[in-house]
Amino acid sequence: MIHITRLQIEEMPTIRMRRLYVSLPYDYHRSQKRYPVLYMFDGQNVFYDDHATFGKSWGMKEYLELTRVGLIVVAIESNPEGNRRLHEYSPFRWELDDAAMEGIGVITPMGKVTMDWITGTLKKEMDSKYRTLSDRDHTYIAGSSMGGLMALYAGIKYNDIFSGAAAVSPSFEVAPKAVMRMVKGAKDLKPLRLYIDLGTEEFEDHSEPYSEMFETAGVLSEKGAVVEARMIEGAKHSEAYWEERIPEFINFITEKE
Repeated sequence: MIHITRLQIEEMPTIRMRRLYVSLPYDYHRSQKRYPVLYMFDGQNVFYDDHATFGKSWGMKEYLELTRVGLIVVAIESNPEGNRRLHEYSPFRWELDDAAMEGIGVITPMGKVTMDWITGTLKKEMDSKYRTLSDRDHTYIAGSSMGGLMALYAGIKYNDIFSGAAAVSPSFEVAPKAVMRMVKGAKDLKPLRLYIDLGTEEFEDHSEPYSEMFETAGVLSEKGAVVEARMIEGAKHSEAYWEERIPEFINFITEKE
């Protein structure tokens, strides 16, 4: 069962209110159990094709119905106005150098504002409204592209809240030096399970993101994180390919020792 409501985020207001999707487990209303929670970025792309930005969702609804995983999934629609999504999903300042998106220029980092709202406002509301397992061991986060970069950021900078993070096709290329400074500067990490991947067809003649992914995995492993880094043969940068990785990353980040 998926509940869809609309909300306004005071710290990041939009003209049109955003959709908030909350998927409850199949047996939620027939039990008194509490459930772990997965937070996801780009909520409009998670469940429904007709809501998705490019007409294809992750297919998370079908996955949850098929597997009956005991998991609450909370997905927040990204900012739909202009280029504001890039700002809200950016932990770092960077400049967009892309002829196809000319005129956007400098991206002001609002990743911290976004994560402070998710952890300080949204999570409290979800824990109050639903039967969640609200502790760190049962709280996870996932995203793709810029959302994947944010999931990595959340796993490191909000490590006291999330025990598992899935960075699917993260956009390392926007600020690779800043990403590596964050990774190398990570201190006193609580046990973190990090899933990270890239498709082999995501970049043309540009191998740096792949080496950055494995360097990130290596550094965080040395700092005590349990990391699974994968190259996905033939995969491109789109929801149709990310859908195929759902079982892998959910099983990995929710696994208990």
